[in-house]
Amino acid sequence: MNWSRKWINPVMDKEFRLRMRSPRSMLSILLYVLALGAVAMGFIYIFLYLGQNGSHRFDPSISQRMFYVLSFAQLILIAFMAPALTAGVISSEREKQTLGMLLTTQQSSSTIVLSKLISSLSFMTLIVLATLPIYSIVFLYGGISPKQLISVFLFYLFIMLLLGSLGVLFSTLFKRTIVAIIVTYGVGFVIFLVTGLLYLFVMGIEQRSMYMSNTPQTQTYSWVGYLLGLNPGGALISLFEPSFSKHAFLMQGASINSKAPIDLWLEFILVYSVVIVISLWIAIRRIRPVRRGKLLRKRKTSKSADVMREESGV
Repeated sequence: MNWSRKWINPVMDKEFRLRMRSPRSMLSILLYVLALGAVAMGFIYIFLYLGQNGSHRFDPSISQRMFYVLSFAQLILIAFMAPALTAGVISSEREKQTLGMLLTTQQSSSTIVLSKLISSLSFMTLIVLATLPIYSIVFLYGGISPKQLISVFLFYLFIMLLLGSLGVLFSTLFKRTIVAIIVTYGVGFVIFLVTGLLYLFVMGIEQRSMYMSNTPQTQTYSWVGYLLGLNPGGALISLFEPSFSKHAFLMQGASINSKAPIDLWLEFILVYSVVIVISLWIAIRRIRPVRRGKLLRKRKTSKSADVMREESGV
């Protein structure tokens, strides 16, 4: 009992009860698993019955491709669901006029923000873990190690934390839930799509300049790989294929044993860890409008001090 009181505060307890016990939550899990299961069954049908070789065999290479397809499908589903679960956690309280009541409790601003974030991400984590039986199909035919599966699921948790932190930030900054959701999806669109398109555009320019230049290449890699390190898709591929980071940097004149300046997945985690920390810090500072009151009191105090000095003739 003491352990639960220490780690599960009233805000988190209320959010857990509301999210985990509603019929809507169970329906969301069912539809999510059915959607990913449909992707798996569609992949098996295409390769077993519509394949050109007609061998009707499911070998480890096809199993590996299936794992890649499921991983990217799950990444897309997370990108659509995580902002919707977190972008309204604070603004909805403001719209229901219960945020002021919540701020008058003994819970600190950090406790309120982190509790809202953890409760939302815990439901998303439950949905992702519910898809493990679908991934068990891959292990029946080999081609994927448990280490790869664990690393991919840990990457999913980081993606959920990133999108959840952005959702909580915009939910705190904007008063309307619909505005917070739209802005969160907009930022997610930039992270998931714009960074990849920008990499392809700049990579085309870099490749053309390398082919047209007659001067010897002095550097072993190009800076263009850093753009792909900001994209979740590129980071996920680098988890599958460690050599992908080397090719993403357009390495020239390098030996076989040479490595990329940084792995794409590592760059992704380092950069967006800073984004997560900054987003949560701003959300914690802006959820409680105390700073403006302090500034007004300081201004009144300084004005009263100036008036007293003028009256005393100092």
